[in-house]
Amino acid sequence: MRIYDRWILRLLAVFVAVCAVIQGQSAPRQRIDPGLATLGGGFVSGTAQANGTTLHYVRGGTDWAVLLLHGFAEDWYEYHRVMPLLAKHFTVVAVDLRGIGGSAATPDGYDAANMAEDVHQLVEHLHLEHVYVVGHDIGGMVAYAFVRRYPETSRGVMLLDAPVPGLGPWDAVKANPIIWHIHFQQTPDLPEQLIAGREAIYFRHFLDSDTFSDADVARYARAYAAPEHLRAALEIYRAFPANEKFNAAQQSVISLPLVLAPGEHSPFEKLMPSFAEALRAHGCTNVKLDVLQNRVHYVADEQPEAVAELVERYASL
Repeated sequence: MRIYDRWILRLLAVFVAVCAVIQGQSAPRQRIDPGLATLGGGFVSGTAQANGTTLHYVRGGTDWAVLLLHGFAEDWYEYHRVMPLLAKHFTVVAVDLRGIGGSAATPDGYDAANMAEDVHQLVEHLHLEHVYVVGHDIGGMVAYAFVRRYPETSRGVMLLDAPVPGLGPWDAVKANPIIWHIHFQQTPDLPEQLIAGREAIYFRHFLDSDTFSDADVARYARAYAAPEHLRAALEIYRAFPANEKFNAAQQSVISLPLVLAPGEHSPFEKLMPSFAEALRAHGCTNVKLDVLQNRVHYVADEQPEAVAELVERYASL
């Protein structure tokens, strides 16, 4: 082979190697969430472009779809004990909300109505029809906004120990000293500085040791640890005033079943009848109250079998 030919081959080899590196940088391999292994077989993890962000989800099962939305300070893994039970009867999809865990953070868009649009576009991307939406805590606020914006795409919604901003006794929720973190996390800039690097310490305050292991807390701390993810979690709370305005303005009649499911010992439980009345006054004609006995706030972690049974009972209607 002539020197010229060898030189051309070497140049081509370098060109191919550079292209491979560039391609690897522009399309990184998706990280597999280690929590997926706890679900058993039949579940997959994926991402989808939705409403200007990237949403991470975990999916399994077949038949009618049930969508699971987590609360603070958790991610999709909140439902890891519930999902295998529900997957026996439903297609189950657990989602990381915008900016949390495997979902991408954005500069804004953390109000519940916009995150409901995130979820709606994900539902369309996955070709799910007539989804039953279950939301805990913050996820419950997004679930309510979803059913308000897209009632035609749902067959019902369940709020697991989740108050509704702007309706009924919402002011009483904000005034309760037990719920002090709402005002703290709405404070501009300061929470980021105080929590950064101390996520596990902060989250342990909410995630009791009777229910959550140190490994659980460490996992959730990692899901919020990146600066943009911690900021996203706080921006969700800073968007509560927007949620209040959105919910207060909703007056259209909705006949879909809406289930309020607080924990028996939750600080929200005694307020739920008033929230139910406020929802009825705002056009929700089919509101039910179903208390989870001997539970507090993190009901899916405290009693996954009871939560799965409750979801199955209403999602099958």
